[in-house]
Amino acid sequence: MIRGRVENGVVVLENSKILREGTEVAVKPLSRPRQKLQVPKRSTVSRALAGLAGKAKNLPPDAARNLDHYLYGHAKR
Repeated sequence: MIRGRVENGVVVLENSKILREGTEVAVKPLSRPRQKLQVPKRSTVSRALAGLAGKAKNLPPDAARNLDHYLYGHAKR
């Protein structure tokens, strides 16, 4: 028996030199593959903040333009 591993979807044999090119082979897994962990997609900052867009109420009409004025007291633009 010749052993090997699957790497990037290809069976790589440990000692493939004993088989001639074109030799037909059958592959039988010796163990069950581990289940791949499903990692949740990371959210970008813009996606995370998009849910907050338009939620603030009772702001002055120029709040976006003059945010520094309202937060820190800087001169209005």
